Amino acid sequence: MHGRSDMKRLLFTLLLIAGGGGAQAGQTCEDKPLGPGEVIRSMNLAQRTVQALESSGARVALVARAGQDLSRYGVRYSHMGIVVRDHPQGRWTVVHELNDCGTAASGLYVEGMGNFFLTDLYRYEAQLVIPGAALQERLAALFATRTPLRLHEPRYNMLAYVYATQYQNSNQWVLENLAAASAPPGDVATREEAQAWLKGQRYQPPTLQIPATVRLGARMFRANVAFDDHPFDRRMAGQIDTVTTEAVRQLVRAVDPQMKTVVVD
Repeated sequence: MHGRSDMKRLLFTLLLIAGGGGAQAGQTCEDKPLGPGEVIRSMNLAQRTVQALESSGARVALVARAGQDLSRYGVRYSHMGIVVRDHPQGRWTVVHELNDCGTAASGLYVEGMGNFFLTDLYRYEAQLVIPGAALQERLAALFATRTPLRLHEPRYNMLAYVYATQYQNSNQWVLENLAAASAPPGDVATREEAQAWLKGQRYQPPTLQIPATVRLGARMFRANVAFDDHPFDRRMAGQIDTVTTEAVRQLVRAVDPQMKTVVVD
């Protein structure tokens, strides 16, 4: 895999900017410790996920967890990160965007697989989206640059509009990195360019149907939810075009016929 030392440098840079406060994505933000049983189940899930990755032969993949019940919206997994391994016997590292609890801000975090799952999970199940070898190589090359940092927008919105740069949600950061890796080299280095490439592919995520009463309650009581970046007519119709984990998987499936999906339970 090309650029391994550069990838290590980028991951180290991300570690420096990650910060240490409470953060969450795709789950409720509650200040309560996990019980011993929850810790054991989370760590067992992490171990099974690593085993599935190693069995696949992958070096780069996407990993999703179920931090809350989103079944009313047809969504099974709430949060996704990019998992990389810098050499065949190396440690798996998850890079992902997390919302700072109780705020409208986010940061990029670098964690081991155990920490990724060591949270208040709704379901002890994971999904791996494994690109083909060519897209894995392009993602590895991307992480040897500063583009993943440039593609991060710290203004967090859980329901950020797919084609606006005012906010970003955690799955949208993954989507825009995939756009950068899938586009011709040098074509995507900013969020605007990533979204332009997605529009050129006629990409459209699954639409969430969220009625006005739910939107109003979420906007009034949650700092990390906004709707002002969505087109007015679609917003008023309750049609919210945001990026879910399934929306990311949809893009990988469209650009990479070699992709595989593995469920770890």
